[in-house]
Amino acid sequence: MKYASQNFTGEINSEIMKAGFENACCKTAALSAFLRATGSIIRSGQQIGFEFITESESVAAFFIDLLEDLYGAELKIVQASTDNRNGKDRLAFQCLSDKSLYILSQLGIVERNGNSVSLKLEMDRYLVENDCCKLAYIKGAFLGSGSCMLPKLDDARSGYHLEVVFFNKLLADGYCELLAECEILAKSVERKNSRVVYLKSRESISDFLALVGAEGALKKLAQLADRKDERNQLNRVANCMQMNFDKSVVASVRQIRAIETIESTVGMEGLEPSLRETAQARLADKEASLKELAERMGVSKSCLNHRLRKLLKIAENLEGE
Repeated sequence: MKYASQNFTGEINSEIMKAGFENACCKTAALSAFLRATGSIIRSGQQIGFEFITESESVAAFFIDLLEDLYGAELKIVQASTDNRNGKDRLAFQCLSDKSLYILSQLGIVERNGNSVSLKLEMDRYLVENDCCKLAYIKGAFLGSGSCMLPKLDDARSGYHLEVVFFNKLLADGYCELLAECEILAKSVERKNSRVVYLKSRESISDFLALVGAEGALKKLAQLADRKDERNQLNRVANCMQMNFDKSVVASVRQIRAIETIESTVGMEGLEPSLRETAQARLADKEASLKELAERMGVSKSCLNHRLRKLLKIAENLEGE
């Protein structure tokens, strides 16, 4: 089971868009968040408008429908290019009309004061007064610039990562606050000219997916997590077995050297019968584990271990003479 980050992000997006937004207030909050995450203000002469860029045709169509539904606005494609990093097409849509400034004002993105217009750098709290609108804002921003990356089963260094990118710290902080109100603790970091809100743990990402209603993605995340936990457990067992094997090999080498020292100096005839039997058994099967050797000799592991320690002590005394 392997999930590319883009494919998994697309699944989350599809589930969010399939549920949609019923109320006009939620549609407004989602559209505002979407433009905050991926849009920009444009000007042509005295006219002020906006544009947004996305790699997803389905996401673009979804928000174009929202704009038409709420404001009767029409957008046009002004640019279609290819992202050199991933080879995907990037679509730019533009709204520059008599309605565009009104739309930006309604979405809490600009503030009009007489003939002057100023950009509002913070999230408009009025748009997210209701719980349903908070959730819509969270969803809209993710649709705009969100992504989710899952770890690879065969790469222990890869991990869980979900992020949403904003153009400034104030918007990122506002998004973190909304998530905190939903009991999801996110962090933000500066990246180039952007501010990235991110989640790094499986638990927090699971909570986010549950919050936005991406049940299918949540199920796949759980399945992957189970498989990764199983793989990690198998690796731990294998490592433990290897460590035990290495220790067994080292112990066996020490025992054989000790017995050979005894044999080359005083000989094994003077050893107690039980020790002589043990020494001969060890030399006869140098690779056998303690358990295997004990079973062949018909004694317990503790008994055999006691005899071997005696042989080691005898060899140590002989080497010290």
